[in-house]
Amino acid sequence: MFTLLKTDTHTAARRGRMVLAHGEVETPCFMPVGTRGTVKSVHPAELTDPALDCRILLGNTYHLYLRPGTEVLDHFGGLHEFMRWNRPILTDSGGYQVFSLSKLRKLTEEGVRFQSHLDGSPVHLTPESVLEIQRSIGSDICMILDECPPFPCERSYAEKSLGLTQRWAVRAREWVAKHQPEEQRYFGIVQGACFPELREKAARDLVALDFDGYAIGGLSVGEPIPEMLKAVDVAAPILPADKPRYAMGLGQPDQLLELISRGIDMFDCVLPTRVARNGTAYTPGGTLNLKNAQWEKSREPLAPPGGTHPLCEGFTLGYLRHLIKNDELLGLRLLTLHNLAFYLDLMKQVRRAIEDGSFADFKDGFIRRYRAGKPES
Repeated sequence: MFTLLKTDTHTAARRGRMVLAHGEVETPCFMPVGTRGTVKSVHPAELTDPALDCRILLGNTYHLYLRPGTEVLDHFGGLHEFMRWNRPILTDSGGYQVFSLSKLRKLTEEGVRFQSHLDGSPVHLTPESVLEIQRSIGSDICMILDECPPFPCERSYAEKSLGLTQRWAVRAREWVAKHQPEEQRYFGIVQGACFPELREKAARDLVALDFDGYAIGGLSVGEPIPEMLKAVDVAAPILPADKPRYAMGLGQPDQLLELISRGIDMFDCVLPTRVARNGTAYTPGGTLNLKNAQWEKSREPLAPPGGTHPLCEGFTLGYLRHLIKNDELLGLRLLTLHNLAFYLDLMKQVRRAIEDGSFADFKDGFIRRYRAGKPES
């Protein structure tokens, strides 16, 4: 499913290609988040249009299991048909909800029991059941169930958590060997919190199980950025060169480039769409908070010609601020399209830079410019 096309000579950055049931995905890639079967406010046709050319989306197994549920998904032949999306989909396992809904769940050897955040009804996820759910979803890439430990946590907790995650991984691998639909691929998830030796053990044990690809999980859960990078530095070199590597839930544009330089191929993050709804736009010089009064009479465009989504061309910062301050839907749609275009185009630039051997210079230049512009809260 994965071909490594080129490795950068100055960093560990990789240029690759995944061939999945619903199409090819060029890597490094960014996956917009479509938690419930939609990228908020964006039509699927806009995502596939050349202006964005999004090749793969992320969906959330836990949320899709609650609504619309597997009975509805099976009725419609899976999420692709349900949402009218004909390109690949990756779904997480619900493992992040084990972390984020910690007050509503109970971990056992068998799996995890939740109270639904919607109505309090019981939800029971196991390593096997999350793969059954993802089979109903019809995901091109399915993530296995794991526990994402919090930061900070004691080493004893991290060891216990990792042991449970690894035993769940064995059960998931056994389910895959017995049931695997030909069109689906399965990724293991490296955990281990901020303990390098646990990260190393997790990576080696998962590689021995021979999954189709590998994610590094438990990142961006409150740990300092150096700790996050250290976790990747330990795990990534252990993972097979001929399989894709995925950093889950990341992140800021400069973080993505740091991780690409460490050999990571795939990313997802809610930030481009989430901050758009709060009036923030990404630019090569940092972020713009359009709620700030300084933009009220600005005739500046959001970006130079060709530097944003075509539907955003020509609008002034003053007008965009007006839309955002008045909670107009057009404002959040325009900023969402702009931010998605920014992220997806950044990945295109990265791929070109790896191909022509200029990635190290591109990375350093981008990060310098991005961090020089003081991000606005």
